[in-house]
Amino acid sequence: MTTNPFHSVTHVATLGIALDRLGTVFQRFEAQDSGCISYGLLASGQRWFVKGASTPQGISSLRRAVSFHQSVSHRAIVPLMNSFATEDGFVLVYPWMSGKVLYHPTVLRHGGRAAPDSPMARFRAQPLPSIHGALESILSAHLAVEEAGYVAVDFYDGCMLYDFNEHRMVLCDLDEYRAGPFVLEADRLPGSRRYMAPEEFVRGSLIDIRTTVFALGRALRLLLDAGDEEKEWRGTPEQLEVVRTATVADPERRFPSVRSLVDAWQAAA
Repeated sequence: MTTNPFHSVTHVATLGIALDRLGTVFQRFEAQDSGCISYGLLASGQRWFVKGASTPQGISSLRRAVSFHQSVSHRAIVPLMNSFATEDGFVLVYPWMSGKVLYHPTVLRHGGRAAPDSPMARFRAQPLPSIHGALESILSAHLAVEEAGYVAVDFYDGCMLYDFNEHRMVLCDLDEYRAGPFVLEADRLPGSRRYMAPEEFVRGSLIDIRTTVFALGRALRLLLDAGDEEKEWRGTPEQLEVVRTATVADPERRFPSVRSLVDAWQAAA
């Protein structure tokens, strides 16, 4: 049985020293939009993904992730294995998952989804059965999110990790997911405009499961299209109508739950 090298870690002075003591860093992810720095670590015969934050916003986000993972578990959501504090921050530890994140934004570089060799372009070129399988994983995971009383925040293709060899989709970096419903107390929520509902930009608006429905509708629309311009729909007219209902600007006119969205999507298929 593989030993979890972090099982007894509750606090370290600095993350870098702890990683050097526990194993070998084989990859480093810097300049992320979130302000976090992450590492791929080989330790105890296994690879791990270690994510650290040292800013107040980043620390708050990672602590929120702990609460989320305590409430939500699903085969398509990368599980949180450990969390611990450092002198100036907070750290999450996940098992390393094979695959490619469909979009990997950094502070200095955005875009690239349309490049022929990008993960998103590769994904969109997959046979339809593989894409439908990936979409089913995303929808199924959000049934568990809904059942736990959480709503999606900052969900976009940067949360989607696809293994092109195994044709498997898992979700990661769901740090901003929150117990809902809640009232937005800022000018906007974090996230990608391509996936965000109108109410996510209005202080005082209600954020509930219908906001999650909107984000999932956008995921269906963007992942089942051959390009970013949304002019090459690969699904059926019935499926496109489901997407339109899920992404209506008025929350009252959307599907009222993830379950109702999933039922309509499966019926359209």
